[in-house]
Amino acid sequence: MTTFLAAVLTVLFSVTTLLVLVRLYRGPSLLDRVVAADMLLATMVAAVGAEAAVNRHASTLPVLVVLSLLGFVGSVSLVRFAVRDGA
Repeated sequence: MTTFLAAVLTVLFSVTTLLVLVRLYRGPSLLDRVVAADMLLATMVAAVGAEAAVNRHASTLPVLVVLSLLGFVGSVSLVRFAVRDGA
C-alpha cells in the first residue's frame, strides 16, 4: 500500500509541477509568474511533507519550516511591491 501511495503522490506532484512550470514560462504578466513560483514552492512543501508522512519521520521538519517561511516572505514582498507600484 505504501508503494502504491508513493507512486500516486509522485504522479500527482509531477503533473502539478509540470503545469506550474508551463504557467511560469508562459505567464503574460509578472504577477502570474510570481504566483506560479509561489505555487511551485507550495508544491515542494507538499512533496516534502508527503515524503515525511509516507516514511514516518520528522527529520525534514526544518526544511518544511524554511520553505514555508520563504514562500510567506516572498508573497508579502510581492504584495508590498504591487501596492507601492500601483498595480
